[in-house]
Amino acid sequence: MSGSDEEDVKLGDSEEKQEEDYSEETASEQHKVEPCSLTQDVIGQKLSLLCRTGDGLSHAFVRLDLQNRNLADIVLLSSFVHLRFLDISSNYLTDLSPLANLTELLWIKADNNCIQSVQGQPFSQLPYLQWLSLKSNCLSDTEGLGGSALESLNLTGNTIEKVSGLDYNNLTNLLSLELRGNHLETTDGIYLPNLRCLYLAQNRIKRLEGLDKLEHLTILHLRDNQLETLDGISPSMKSLQYLNVRGNMVSSQHALQSLMGVAHSLRTLVLADNPLSETENYRLIVISSLPLLEKLDKVHVSSEEQTEAEERITEFQNITKQEDNLTSQ
Repeated sequence: MSGSDEEDVKLGDSEEKQEEDYSEETASEQHKVEPCSLTQDVIGQKLSLLCRTGDGLSHAFVRLDLQNRNLADIVLLSSFVHLRFLDISSNYLTDLSPLANLTELLWIKADNNCIQSVQGQPFSQLPYLQWLSLKSNCLSDTEGLGGSALESLNLTGNTIEKVSGLDYNNLTNLLSLELRGNHLETTDGIYLPNLRCLYLAQNRIKRLEGLDKLEHLTILHLRDNQLETLDGISPSMKSLQYLNVRGNMVSSQHALQSLMGVAHSLRTLVLADNPLSETENYRLIVISSLPLLEKLDKVHVSSEEQTEAEERITEFQNITKQEDNLTSQ
């Protein structure tokens, strides 16, 4: 693999660790205090990172950190037009419309607030916004969400039941989408052909649908869902290198046939904590089906395993055929 490919796989491994820690994050709650409005004094204390302004004629502070300030509104921010980095996480905010004037924003972290909808929020009006995190808010849908420069979007820990209404024409640069810890039952609705990384762990996903649109996807995380098959992994996903379906309900070797279409690109597969992983000769069966696989369940595939899997491929194919015959009866 190339250097960039290895970085993608490492990113997939690090995200799995984040998924393990996610339940601990959501278990803690904010202390109940009286919400307040933002003041000029607080802004003055929290501004940092002096930079030249966009027109090159002066300097201004471009970073503002307002996390854990018990804020109920940020109306005063509308005049701070030179801000590029803004952290307003862990407050009581529902309305981010004052950010509409801050057209130089590159980065917004608004986790752990009370935002119920992206409709009416100003994200699509921010021409340079590249990174947006709305983790652990009260979002129930994705209607109207867009951003022409947006590359990374994190919607983890909301109550989204279905991906719909994304402004696809205004999300052409999106590379990474996180929807962990929502209430999704299907992957349908994610029509983002330039997407590279998709994190869908800890949902209620039973069906893989619409994935054929994701031709450039390299990482797909589906850990801790309710999948019984891998039907829906499409041959058009010709860039897929890392697939994590740990902690689902996949029991049949037939599921491996669904991966044949991506066998040429897939290098890392995580199938642990599925019934299939408890079957005899599990690793050899998987390796015989996916001969280019480099890592299975975080363990590198050895040359000895590759040799034995190749020697016993006919045996394993017969087992799969017998299983299919029993299923069809």
